[in-house]
Amino acid sequence: MDKLKRALSGDDADEEQGIVTQIYEGSSLSWSTRIKGFLICFVLGVVLSLLGSFCLFLPSGLTIFAVFYTIGNLLSLSSTCFLMGPVNQCKKMFAETRIIATIIVFVCLVLTLMAALWWKIAGLAILFCVLQFLALTWYSISYIPFARDAIKKCCASCMT
Repeated sequence: MDKLKRALSGDDADEEQGIVTQIYEGSSLSWSTRIKGFLICFVLGVVLSLLGSFCLFLPSGLTIFAVFYTIGNLLSLSSTCFLMGPVNQCKKMFAETRIIATIIVFVCLVLTLMAALWWKIAGLAILFCVLQFLALTWYSISYIPFARDAIKKCCASCMT
């Protein structure tokens, strides 16, 4: 109602605000909506990944497997955008501590799809899915303080 009053009186303060501020204010979500969006996106991603894994055992299910698994991982990864916002998510993804893991995740996502859809090499697609899983795990662990160091020390002690 206030916007209508300002527009009718000629006192439109929205013109003074930048477009980015207007978009941000118009798209801010409540905390409960953010949690619901996160849960829906994450659960849908997990379901697609599992469904893709089951399709692997079907005849000529490699393509469906690669597509569902990759889309599921992308949905699960992007679900955190609901919690912290897409700009903050991108800043954290490309921070110095996780930029290598982020790049490896995206390269594995693309290579999985290329191996399944373009090259049609089943073994290579499965290899890239395993690498995709490992890269996503390493990326996810980067959000837990000192978890990477603990895993490195554990692997180093197992090697000796």
